Amino acid sequence: MDWITLLRSLQSDFIKRLTSGCLLHCETEGQYSELTIISGERLKALREFCWLMAEKYKRVSPVRDVFISYLKGKLGEEVVKERLADFITEVDYEKRFGGDGNIDFTLTSDPSIGIEVKSRHGSIDRVRWSISSEEVEKNAVVVCILIQEDVSEAQSQYHLFLAGFLPTRMIKLKTGKISFGIDQLLYGGGLWCYLEQLQSSLNNSSRQQPSIFKYLPKQEILSKPTNNQLIKSFFQPEYNNEDLNTLYIKLGDECFEKGEYTNAIVNYSKVLQVKPSDIDLYYKRGLTHYQLGDYEAAIADYSQAIQMNIQDAKSYNKRGLALSQLGRLEEAINDYTQAIRINPNVAVAYKNRAEARSHIGDNQGAIEDYTQAIKINPHYADAYKNRGIARYLLGSQPGFPQAIKINPKDAIAYKKRGNARSDFGDFEGAIEDYTQAIQINPNYADAYYNRGNAHSDLGDFERAIEDYTQAIQINYNYADAYYNRGNIRLEMADKQGAIEDFQKAADIYRKEGKLEALKDTREIILDLEIEESLDILKF
Repeated sequence: MDWITLLRSLQSDFIKRLTSGCLLHCETEGQYSELTIISGERLKALREFCWLMAEKYKRVSPVRDVFISYLKGKLGEEVVKERLADFITEVDYEKRFGGDGNIDFTLTSDPSIGIEVKSRHGSIDRVRWSISSEEVEKNAVVVCILIQEDVSEAQSQYHLFLAGFLPTRMIKLKTGKISFGIDQLLYGGGLWCYLEQLQSSLNNSSRQQPSIFKYLPKQEILSKPTNNQLIKSFFQPEYNNEDLNTLYIKLGDECFEKGEYTNAIVNYSKVLQVKPSDIDLYYKRGLTHYQLGDYEAAIADYSQAIQMNIQDAKSYNKRGLALSQLGRLEEAINDYTQAIRINPNVAVAYKNRAEARSHIGDNQGAIEDYTQAIKINPHYADAYKNRGIARYLLGSQPGFPQAIKINPKDAIAYKKRGNARSDFGDFEGAIEDYTQAIQINPNYADAYYNRGNAHSDLGDFERAIEDYTQAIQINYNYADAYYNRGNIRLEMADKQGAIEDFQKAADIYRKEGKLEALKDTREIILDLEIEESLDILKF
Protein backbone atom coordinates (compact mmCIF):
# COMPACT_ATOMS: atom_id res chain seq x y z
CA MET A 1 0.00 0.00 0.00
CA ASP A 2 1.50 3.37 -0.99
CA TRP A 3 1.24 6.45 1.21
CA ILE A 4 -1.47 8.08 -0.92
CA THR A 5 -3.69 4.99 -0.70
CA LEU A 6 -3.12 4.86 3.05
CA LEU A 7 -4.00 8.52 3.60
CA ARG A 8 -7.12 8.14 1.45
CA SER A 9 -8.15 5.14 3.54
CA LEU A 10 -7.63 7.15 6.72
CA GLN A 11 -9.61 10.01 5.16
CA SER A 12 -12.53 7.68 4.53
CA ASP A 13 -12.50 6.66 8.19
CA PHE A 14 -12.24 10.33 9.24
CA ILE A 15 -15.31 11.25 7.17
CA LYS A 16 -17.32 8.50 8.88
CA ARG A 17 -16.25 9.75 12.29
CA LEU A 18 -16.95 13.33 11.29
CA THR A 19 -20.59 12.47 10.74
CA SER A 20 -20.81 10.79 14.16
CA GLY A 21 -18.81 13.41 16.08
CA CYS A 22 -16.10 10.97 17.25
CA LEU A 23 -13.05 13.10 16.47
CA LEU A 24 -9.49 13.44 17.72
CA HIS A 25 -9.25 16.65 19.75
CA CYS A 26 -5.90 17.92 21.07
CA GLU A 27 -5.37 21.45 22.36
CA THR A 28 -1.55 21.25 22.40
CA GLU A 29 0.05 23.50 19.81
CA GLY A 30 2.14 21.62 17.28
CA GLN A 31 0.23 18.34 17.79
CA TYR A 32 -2.26 16.99 15.28
CA SER A 33 -5.96 17.41 15.98
CA GLU A 34 -8.96 16.83 13.72
CA LEU A 35 -10.96 19.41 15.68
CA THR A 36 -9.91 22.92 16.73
CA ILE A 37 -12.17 25.18 18.79
CA ILE A 38 -11.72 28.96 18.64
CA SER A 39 -13.53 31.24 21.08
CA GLY A 40 -12.98 33.87 23.76
CA GLU A 41 -10.10 36.34 23.51
CA ARG A 42 -8.61 34.51 20.56
CA LEU A 43 -11.78 34.95 18.52
CA LYS A 44 -12.11 38.54 19.70
CA ALA A 45 -8.63 39.38 18.34
CA LEU A 46 -9.50 37.81 14.97
CA ARG A 47 -12.76 39.76 14.80
CA GLU A 48 -11.06 43.06 15.59
CA PHE A 49 -8.53 42.53 12.81
CA CYS A 50 -11.24 41.55 10.31
CA TRP A 51 -13.28 44.67 11.12
CA LEU A 52 -10.19 46.79 10.49
CA MET A 53 -9.74 45.12 7.12
CA ALA A 54 -13.44 45.54 6.35
CA GLU A 55 -13.17 49.29 6.98
CA LYS A 56 -10.05 49.46 4.86
CA TYR A 57 -11.66 47.78 1.86
CA LYS A 58 -15.28 48.97 2.26
CA ARG A 59 -15.02 50.95 -0.96
CA VAL A 60 -14.55 47.71 -2.89
CA SER A 61 -17.30 45.63 -1.23
CA PRO A 62 -19.94 46.04 1.50
CA VAL A 63 -18.33 46.10 4.97
CA ARG A 64 -20.16 43.01 6.23
CA ASP A 65 -19.19 40.94 3.19
CA VAL A 66 -15.52 41.90 3.58
CA PHE A 67 -15.64 41.09 7.31
CA ILE A 68 -17.17 37.63 6.75
CA SER A 69 -14.72 36.82 3.95
CA TYR A 70 -11.73 37.82 6.05
CA LEU A 71 -12.97 35.98 9.15
CA LYS A 72 -13.44 32.73 7.23
CA GLY A 73 -9.89 32.96 5.97
CA LYS A 74 -8.42 33.86 9.34
CA LEU A 75 -10.23 31.04 11.13
CA GLY A 76 -8.71 28.55 8.71
CA GLU A 77 -5.24 30.06 9.05
CA GLU A 78 -5.48 29.84 12.84
CA VAL A 79 -6.15 26.09 12.60
CA VAL A 80 -3.13 25.47 10.37
CA LYS A 81 -0.91 27.70 12.51
CA GLU A 82 -1.92 25.86 15.69
CA ARG A 83 -1.35 22.43 14.16
CA LEU A 84 2.00 23.19 12.45
CA ALA A 85 3.22 25.80 14.97
CA ASP A 86 6.85 26.85 14.45
CA PHE A 87 7.21 24.57 11.43
CA ILE A 88 5.63 27.37 9.35
CA THR A 89 5.89 31.18 9.27
CA GLU A 90 4.01 33.28 11.79
CA VAL A 91 0.86 35.06 10.67
CA ASP A 92 1.47 38.80 10.96
CA TYR A 93 -1.99 40.32 11.36
CA GLU A 94 -0.63 43.85 11.10
CA LYS A 95 1.34 43.59 7.89
CA ARG A 96 -0.28 40.99 5.72
CA PHE A 97 -3.45 39.09 5.09
CA GLY A 98 -4.10 36.09 2.90
CA GLY A 99 -0.41 35.48 2.37
CA ASP A 100 2.07 37.14 0.10
CA GLY A 101 0.71 36.77 -3.41
CA ASN A 102 -1.60 33.76 -2.99
CA ILE A 103 0.63 32.08 -0.38
CA ASP A 104 -0.73 31.90 3.17
CA PHE A 105 2.25 30.27 4.90
CA THR A 106 5.76 29.10 4.09
CA LEU A 107 7.99 26.61 5.86
CA THR A 108 10.09 28.39 8.47
CA SER A 109 13.26 26.69 7.26
CA ASP A 110 12.48 27.14 3.56
CA PRO A 111 10.39 30.21 2.58
CA SER A 112 10.12 28.97 -1.01
CA ILE A 113 7.73 26.15 0.02
CA GLY A 114 4.26 27.69 0.11
CA ILE A 115 1.07 26.55 1.85
CA GLU A 116 -2.39 27.75 0.80
CA VAL A 117 -5.32 27.51 3.25
CA LYS A 118 -8.94 27.26 2.10
CA SER A 119 -11.85 27.63 4.55
CA ARG A 120 -15.48 26.73 3.82
CA HIS A 121 -18.76 26.31 5.69
CA GLY A 122 -21.27 23.72 4.52
CA SER A 123 -22.58 20.17 4.85
CA ILE A 124 -20.03 17.37 4.59
CA ASP A 125 -21.59 15.81 1.48
CA ARG A 126 -21.79 19.07 -0.48
CA VAL A 127 -19.01 21.40 0.68
CA ARG A 128 -16.29 22.08 -1.90
CA TRP A 129 -13.03 23.99 -1.89
CA SER A 130 -11.49 25.61 -4.98
CA ILE A 131 -8.00 26.67 -6.01
CA SER A 132 -6.72 28.69 -8.96
CA SER A 133 -3.92 27.78 -11.35
CA GLU A 134 -1.80 30.59 -9.88
CA GLU A 135 -2.24 29.19 -6.36
CA VAL A 136 -1.34 25.71 -7.60
CA GLU A 137 1.84 27.06 -9.16
CA LYS A 138 2.93 29.01 -6.07
CA ASN A 139 2.18 26.46 -3.33
CA ALA A 140 3.32 22.98 -2.39
CA VAL A 141 0.06 22.03 -0.64
CA VAL A 142 -3.47 23.29 -0.18
CA VAL A 143 -4.97 22.68 3.28
CA CYS A 144 -8.76 22.61 3.57
CA ILE A 145 -10.68 23.67 6.69
CA LEU A 146 -14.36 22.92 7.29
CA ILE A 147 -16.20 25.40 9.55
CA GLN A 148 -19.13 23.83 11.38
CA GLU A 149 -20.96 27.07 12.24
CA ASP A 150 -22.18 29.65 9.76
CA VAL A 151 -19.70 32.54 9.98
CA SER A 152 -21.31 35.71 11.33
CA GLU A 153 -20.54 38.78 13.45
CA ALA A 154 -22.22 37.35 16.55
CA GLN A 155 -21.04 33.72 16.65
CA SER A 156 -19.34 33.09 20.03
CA GLN A 157 -17.50 29.88 19.18
CA TYR A 158 -16.31 28.01 16.10
CA HIS A 159 -15.68 24.30 15.68
CA LEU A 160 -13.14 23.90 12.87
CA PHE A 161 -12.22 20.61 11.24
CA LEU A 162 -8.95 19.99 9.42
CA ALA A 163 -10.78 18.43 6.47
CA GLY A 164 -7.61 17.29 4.68
CA PHE A 165 -4.94 18.43 2.27
CA LEU A 166 -3.75 17.97 -1.29
CA PRO A 167 -0.20 18.21 -2.65
CA THR A 168 -0.43 20.62 -5.58
CA ARG A 169 1.64 18.22 -7.67
CA MET A 170 -1.48 16.01 -7.67
CA ILE A 171 -3.65 18.81 -9.11
CA LYS A 172 -3.69 18.90 -12.92
CA LEU A 173 -4.62 22.47 -13.73
CA LYS A 174 -3.10 24.92 -16.20
CA THR A 175 -5.74 27.64 -16.36
CA GLY A 176 -8.79 28.75 -14.39
CA LYS A 177 -9.92 27.03 -11.18
CA ILE A 178 -10.69 23.56 -9.92
CA SER A 179 -12.87 22.47 -6.99
CA PHE A 180 -12.88 19.30 -4.90
CA GLY A 181 -14.88 17.70 -2.10
CA ILE A 182 -13.79 16.27 1.22
CA ASP A 183 -13.61 12.72 -0.13
CA GLN A 184 -10.96 13.80 -2.65
CA LEU A 185 -8.60 15.10 0.06
CA LEU A 186 -5.82 13.23 1.86
CA TYR A 187 -6.08 12.70 5.62
CA GLY A 188 -4.78 15.75 7.51
CA GLY A 189 -2.71 13.64 9.91
CA GLY A 190 -0.19 13.08 7.13
CA LEU A 191 0.37 16.81 6.45
CA TRP A 192 3.35 17.37 8.76
CA CYS A 193 5.17 14.24 7.59
CA TYR A 194 4.52 15.11 3.94
CA LEU A 195 6.00 18.58 4.39
CA GLU A 196 9.00 17.16 6.27
CA GLN A 197 9.74 14.65 3.54
CA LEU A 198 9.13 17.28 0.89
CA GLN A 199 11.63 19.59 2.54
CA SER A 200 14.16 16.75 2.84
CA SER A 201 13.63 15.79 -0.80
CA LEU A 202 14.11 19.34 -2.01
CA ASN A 203 17.24 19.81 0.07
CA ASN A 204 18.72 16.73 -1.52
CA SER A 205 17.54 17.73 -4.98
CA SER A 206 19.15 21.15 -4.55
CA ARG A 207 22.48 19.48 -3.86
CA GLN A 208 21.93 17.36 -6.95
CA GLN A 209 20.85 20.21 -9.25
CA PRO A 210 23.98 20.22 -11.44
CA SER A 211 23.21 16.64 -12.47
CA ILE A 212 19.56 17.57 -13.11
CA PHE A 213 20.44 20.51 -15.34
CA LYS A 214 23.13 18.48 -17.13
CA TYR A 215 20.51 16.44 -18.98
CA LEU A 216 18.01 19.21 -19.71
CA PRO A 217 17.89 20.72 -23.19
CA LYS A 218 19.64 24.12 -23.16
CA GLN A 219 16.49 26.09 -23.98
CA GLU A 220 14.87 24.77 -20.78
CA ILE A 221 17.62 26.10 -18.49
CA LEU A 222 16.28 29.64 -18.42
CA SER A 223 16.54 30.22 -14.70
CA LYS A 224 17.02 28.32 -11.48
CA PRO A 225 13.64 26.70 -10.70
CA THR A 226 11.87 27.46 -7.44
CA ASN A 227 11.22 24.66 -4.97
CA ASN A 228 7.52 24.65 -5.84
CA GLN A 229 8.41 24.11 -9.50
CA LEU A 230 10.83 21.35 -8.56
CA ILE A 231 8.03 19.63 -6.66
CA LYS A 232 6.02 19.24 -9.83
CA SER A 233 8.81 17.63 -11.86
CA PHE A 234 11.37 16.22 -9.47
CA PHE A 235 9.85 15.25 -6.14
CA GLN A 236 11.98 12.24 -5.26
CA PRO A 237 15.68 12.75 -4.35
CA GLU A 238 18.36 10.86 -6.25
CA TYR A 239 18.74 7.91 -3.88
CA ASN A 240 19.30 4.34 -4.93
CA ASN A 241 16.60 1.95 -3.74
CA GLU A 242 18.51 0.65 -0.73
CA ASP A 243 19.36 4.12 0.54
CA LEU A 244 15.74 5.21 0.07
CA ASN A 245 14.46 2.19 2.00
CA THR A 246 16.89 2.88 4.83
CA LEU A 247 15.68 6.49 4.92
CA TYR A 248 12.00 5.48 5.13
CA ILE A 249 12.73 2.96 7.90
CA LYS A 250 14.64 5.60 9.85
CA LEU A 251 11.81 8.10 9.38
CA GLY A 252 9.31 5.46 10.47
CA ASP A 253 11.31 4.69 13.62
CA GLU A 254 11.61 8.40 14.44
CA CYS A 255 7.87 8.94 13.94
CA PHE A 256 7.14 5.93 16.18
CA GLU A 257 9.39 7.30 18.93
CA LYS A 258 7.61 10.68 18.75
CA GLY A 259 4.18 9.07 18.86
CA GLU A 260 3.38 10.01 15.25
CA TYR A 261 2.03 6.54 14.52
CA THR A 262 0.12 7.32 11.34
CA ASN A 263 3.26 8.79 9.79
CA ALA A 264 5.30 5.80 10.96
CA ILE A 265 2.90 3.45 9.14
CA VAL A 266 3.23 5.51 5.95
CA ASN A 267 7.03 5.10 6.03
CA TYR A 268 7.06 1.40 6.93
CA SER A 269 4.47 0.66 4.23
CA LYS A 270 6.60 2.44 1.63
CA VAL A 271 9.45 0.02 2.27
CA LEU A 272 7.21 -3.05 2.42
CA GLN A 273 6.03 -2.23 -1.10
CA VAL A 274 9.52 -2.99 -2.41
CA LYS A 275 10.66 -5.37 0.36
CA PRO A 276 7.60 -7.52 1.12
CA SER A 277 9.71 -10.20 2.83
CA ASP A 278 11.07 -7.97 5.61
CA ILE A 279 9.82 -9.74 8.78
CA ASP A 280 11.10 -7.05 11.12
CA LEU A 281 9.12 -4.35 9.29
CA TYR A 282 5.86 -6.30 9.61
CA TYR A 283 6.59 -6.57 13.33
CA LYS A 284 7.28 -2.83 13.59
CA ARG A 285 4.19 -1.90 11.64
CA GLY A 286 2.17 -4.26 13.81
CA LEU A 287 3.42 -2.43 16.91
CA THR A 288 2.39 0.86 15.32
CA HIS A 289 -1.11 -0.34 14.38
CA TYR A 290 -1.48 -1.57 17.98
CA GLN A 291 -0.60 1.87 19.33
CA LEU A 292 -3.33 3.38 17.12
CA GLY A 293 -5.86 0.87 18.44
CA ASP A 294 -6.19 -0.84 15.04
CA TYR A 295 -5.87 -4.33 16.50
CA GLU A 296 -7.10 -6.16 13.39
CA ALA A 297 -4.36 -4.55 11.29
CA ALA A 298 -1.80 -5.34 13.99
CA ILE A 299 -2.89 -8.99 14.00
CA ALA A 300 -2.55 -9.11 10.21
CA ASP A 301 1.02 -7.82 10.38
CA TYR A 302 2.07 -10.14 13.21
CA SER A 303 0.47 -13.06 11.32
CA GLN A 304 2.49 -12.15 8.23
CA ALA A 305 5.69 -12.18 10.29
CA ILE A 306 4.76 -15.56 11.83
CA GLN A 307 3.97 -17.01 8.42
CA MET A 308 7.49 -16.09 7.31
CA ASN A 309 9.07 -17.40 10.52
CA ILE A 310 6.99 -19.86 12.54
CA GLN A 311 9.53 -19.61 15.38
CA ASP A 312 9.00 -15.85 15.84
CA ALA A 313 8.19 -15.82 19.58
CA LYS A 314 7.90 -12.06 19.91
CA SER A 315 5.26 -11.85 17.14
CA TYR A 316 3.22 -14.60 18.84
CA ASN A 317 3.38 -12.64 22.09
CA LYS A 318 2.37 -9.35 20.48
CA ARG A 319 -0.40 -10.96 18.45
CA GLY A 320 -1.70 -12.36 21.70
CA LEU A 321 -1.92 -8.85 23.13
CA ALA A 322 -3.87 -7.63 20.10
CA LEU A 323 -6.23 -10.62 20.29
CA SER A 324 -6.79 -9.89 23.99
CA GLN A 325 -7.80 -6.32 23.17
CA LEU A 326 -10.49 -7.71 20.87
CA GLY A 327 -11.73 -10.11 23.57
CA ARG A 328 -10.47 -13.18 21.71
CA LEU A 329 -8.87 -14.53 24.88
CA GLU A 330 -8.66 -18.23 24.01
CA GLU A 331 -6.78 -17.39 20.80
CA ALA A 332 -4.55 -15.04 22.78
CA ILE A 333 -3.72 -17.78 25.29
CA ASN A 334 -2.78 -20.09 22.41
CA ASP A 335 -0.40 -17.44 21.05
CA TYR A 336 1.20 -16.83 24.45
CA THR A 337 1.62 -20.60 24.83
CA GLN A 338 3.37 -20.75 21.45
CA ALA A 339 5.67 -17.90 22.48
CA ILE A 340 6.51 -19.74 25.73
CA ARG A 341 7.14 -23.02 23.86
CA ILE A 342 9.61 -21.26 21.54
CA ASN A 343 11.31 -19.30 24.33
CA PRO A 344 10.36 -20.43 27.87
CA ASN A 345 12.60 -17.83 29.55
CA VAL A 346 10.63 -14.65 28.81
CA ALA A 347 8.75 -13.48 31.91
CA VAL A 348 6.38 -11.13 30.08
CA ALA A 349 4.88 -14.00 28.03
CA TYR A 350 3.86 -15.77 31.26
CA LYS A 351 2.51 -12.50 32.67
CA ASN A 352 0.45 -11.87 29.53
CA ARG A 353 -0.96 -15.41 29.53
CA ALA A 354 -1.77 -15.06 33.22
CA GLU A 355 -3.79 -11.91 32.56
CA ALA A 356 -5.77 -13.62 29.80
CA ARG A 357 -6.39 -16.65 32.02
CA SER A 358 -7.58 -14.42 34.83
CA HIS A 359 -10.07 -12.72 32.48
CA ILE A 360 -11.67 -16.05 31.55
CA GLY A 361 -11.90 -17.05 35.23
CA ASP A 362 -8.91 -19.37 35.35
CA ASN A 363 -7.36 -17.67 38.38
CA GLN A 364 -5.44 -20.76 39.47
CA GLY A 365 -3.77 -20.93 36.05
CA ALA A 366 -3.09 -17.21 36.28
CA ILE A 367 -1.39 -17.64 39.67
CA GLU A 368 0.83 -20.39 38.25
CA ASP A 369 1.87 -18.19 35.32
CA TYR A 370 2.55 -15.17 37.55
CA THR A 371 4.64 -17.41 39.79
CA GLN A 372 6.68 -18.59 36.80
CA ALA A 373 7.19 -15.00 35.66
CA ILE A 374 8.48 -14.14 39.16
CA LYS A 375 10.89 -17.12 39.08
CA ILE A 376 12.35 -15.81 35.82
CA ASN A 377 12.40 -12.20 37.05
CA PRO A 378 12.27 -11.92 40.87
CA HIS A 379 11.91 -8.14 40.56
CA TYR A 380 8.83 -8.24 38.32
CA ALA A 381 6.55 -5.98 40.37
CA ASP A 382 3.61 -6.25 37.95
CA ALA A 383 3.62 -10.03 38.34
CA TYR A 384 3.52 -9.79 42.15
CA LYS A 385 0.75 -7.22 41.94
CA ASN A 386 -1.40 -9.21 39.51
CA ARG A 387 -0.79 -12.46 41.36
CA GLY A 388 -2.15 -10.70 44.41
CA ILE A 389 -5.28 -9.81 42.44
CA ALA A 390 -5.71 -13.41 41.27
CA ARG A 391 -5.27 -14.75 44.80
CA TYR A 392 -7.79 -12.22 46.03
CA LEU A 393 -10.28 -13.38 43.39
CA LEU A 394 -9.76 -16.95 44.62
CA GLY A 395 -10.53 -15.81 48.17
CA SER A 396 -6.95 -15.81 49.42
CA GLN A 397 -5.28 -12.87 51.12
CA PRO A 398 -4.09 -10.21 48.67
CA GLY A 399 -0.40 -10.42 47.72
CA PHE A 400 0.20 -6.73 47.06
CA PRO A 401 2.81 -6.03 49.76
CA GLN A 402 5.60 -7.73 47.82
CA ALA A 403 4.78 -5.70 44.67
CA ILE A 404 4.81 -2.48 46.68
CA LYS A 405 8.02 -3.51 48.45
CA ILE A 406 9.77 -4.02 45.09
CA ASN A 407 8.39 -0.81 43.62
CA PRO A 408 7.11 1.58 46.31
CA LYS A 409 6.30 4.13 43.57
CA ASP A 410 3.77 1.89 41.84
CA ALA A 411 0.55 3.91 42.03
CA ILE A 412 -1.45 1.14 40.35
CA ALA A 413 -0.46 -1.39 43.03
CA TYR A 414 -1.71 0.95 45.76
CA LYS A 415 -4.95 1.53 43.86
CA LYS A 416 -5.46 -2.22 43.38
CA ARG A 417 -4.81 -2.88 47.06
CA GLY A 418 -7.24 -0.09 47.85
CA ASN A 419 -9.85 -1.83 45.71
CA ALA A 420 -9.26 -5.11 47.56
CA ARG A 421 -9.55 -3.40 50.96
CA SER A 422 -12.71 -1.65 49.84
CA ASP A 423 -14.24 -4.95 48.74
CA PHE A 424 -13.44 -6.36 52.20
CA GLY A 425 -15.22 -3.35 53.76
CA ASP A 426 -12.00 -1.71 54.98
CA PHE A 427 -12.86 1.73 53.57
CA GLU A 428 -10.41 3.62 55.80
CA GLY A 429 -7.56 1.37 54.66
CA ALA A 430 -8.73 1.77 51.04
CA ILE A 431 -8.66 5.56 51.39
CA GLU A 432 -5.08 5.38 52.69
CA ASP A 433 -4.04 3.36 49.63
CA TYR A 434 -5.85 5.62 47.17
CA THR A 435 -4.25 8.65 48.82
CA GLN A 436 -0.82 7.04 48.46
CA ALA A 437 -1.53 6.36 44.76
CA ILE A 438 -2.54 10.01 44.28
CA GLN A 439 0.63 11.25 46.00
CA ILE A 440 2.67 9.19 43.53
CA ASN A 441 0.55 10.24 40.54
CA PRO A 442 -1.48 13.44 41.14
CA ASN A 443 -3.26 12.93 37.78
CA TYR A 444 -4.56 9.45 38.61
CA ALA A 445 -8.27 10.00 37.89
CA ASP A 446 -9.26 6.42 38.83
CA ALA A 447 -7.66 6.78 42.27
CA TYR A 448 -9.67 9.96 42.95
CA TYR A 449 -12.83 8.25 41.71
CA ASN A 450 -12.32 5.15 43.87
CA ARG A 451 -11.43 7.27 46.91
CA GLY A 452 -14.64 9.18 46.29
CA ASN A 453 -16.53 5.89 46.38
CA ALA A 454 -14.87 4.96 49.68
CA HIS A 455 -15.71 8.36 51.20
CA SER A 456 -19.30 7.89 49.99
CA ASP A 457 -19.50 4.45 51.63
CA LEU A 458 -18.38 6.07 54.88
CA GLY A 459 -21.05 8.78 54.49
CA ASP A 460 -18.51 11.58 53.98
CA PHE A 461 -20.36 13.18 51.06
CA GLU A 462 -18.40 16.44 50.97
CA ARG A 463 -15.10 14.65 50.46
CA ALA A 464 -16.71 12.27 47.99
CA ILE A 465 -17.84 15.21 45.85
CA GLU A 466 -14.36 16.74 46.04
CA ASP A 467 -12.80 13.51 44.76
CA TYR A 468 -15.34 13.00 41.98
CA THR A 469 -14.82 16.62 40.91
CA GLN A 470 -11.05 16.14 40.85
CA ALA A 471 -11.43 12.98 38.73
CA ILE A 472 -13.60 14.95 36.28
CA GLN A 473 -11.07 17.79 36.08
CA ILE A 474 -8.42 15.25 35.07
CA ASN A 475 -10.72 13.33 32.72
CA TYR A 476 -13.58 15.50 31.46
CA ASN A 477 -15.30 12.42 29.96
CA TYR A 478 -15.37 10.35 33.17
CA ALA A 479 -19.04 9.35 32.96
CA ASP A 480 -19.11 7.23 36.15
CA ALA A 481 -17.68 10.13 38.15
CA TYR A 482 -20.50 12.40 36.94
CA TYR A 483 -23.04 9.65 37.71
CA ASN A 484 -21.78 9.03 41.25
CA ARG A 485 -21.44 12.75 41.96
CA GLY A 486 -25.04 13.11 40.79
CA ASN A 487 -26.13 10.47 43.32
CA ILE A 488 -24.30 12.26 46.13
CA ARG A 489 -25.79 15.62 45.16
CA LEU A 490 -29.20 13.98 45.22
CA GLU A 491 -28.49 12.74 48.76
CA MET A 492 -27.56 16.31 49.70
CA ALA A 493 -30.84 17.67 48.22
CA ASP A 494 -29.06 19.43 45.33
CA LYS A 495 -31.58 18.21 42.76
CA GLN A 496 -30.60 20.64 39.98
CA GLY A 497 -26.90 19.80 40.37
CA ALA A 498 -27.76 16.10 40.29
CA ILE A 499 -29.76 16.48 37.07
CA GLU A 500 -26.83 18.32 35.43
CA ASP A 501 -24.41 15.54 36.45
CA PHE A 502 -26.74 12.77 35.28
CA GLN A 503 -27.28 14.58 31.97
CA LYS A 504 -23.52 14.85 31.44
CA ALA A 505 -23.08 11.18 32.30
CA ALA A 506 -25.85 10.24 29.85
CA ASP A 507 -24.22 12.23 27.04
CA ILE A 508 -20.92 10.40 27.55
CA TYR A 509 -22.58 6.98 27.89
CA ARG A 510 -24.34 7.62 24.58
CA LYS A 511 -21.09 8.55 22.83
CA GLU A 512 -19.34 5.49 24.28
CA GLY A 513 -22.17 3.16 23.28
CA LYS A 514 -22.91 2.05 26.87
CA LEU A 515 -26.60 1.51 26.31
CA GLU A 516 -27.54 -0.07 29.64
CA ALA A 517 -25.88 2.73 31.62
CA LEU A 518 -27.49 5.28 29.29
CA LYS A 519 -30.95 3.78 29.80
CA ASP A 520 -30.55 3.74 33.58
CA THR A 521 -29.31 7.35 33.69
CA ARG A 522 -32.08 8.64 31.44
CA GLU A 523 -34.70 6.99 33.66
CA ILE A 524 -33.25 8.77 36.70
CA ILE A 525 -33.25 12.10 34.85
CA LEU A 526 -36.87 11.60 33.78
CA ASP A 527 -37.95 10.76 37.35
CA LEU A 528 -36.20 13.85 38.70
CA GLU A 529 -37.69 16.12 36.04
CA ILE A 530 -41.17 14.76 36.81
CA GLU A 531 -40.60 15.37 40.53
CA GLU A 532 -39.43 18.90 39.78
CA SER A 533 -42.55 19.57 37.66
CA LEU A 534 -44.81 18.31 40.45
CA ASP A 535 -42.99 20.52 42.98
CA ILE A 536 -43.64 23.54 40.77
CA LEU A 537 -47.32 22.67 40.45
CA LYS A 538 -47.63 22.29 44.24
CA PHE A 539 -46.05 25.70 44.71
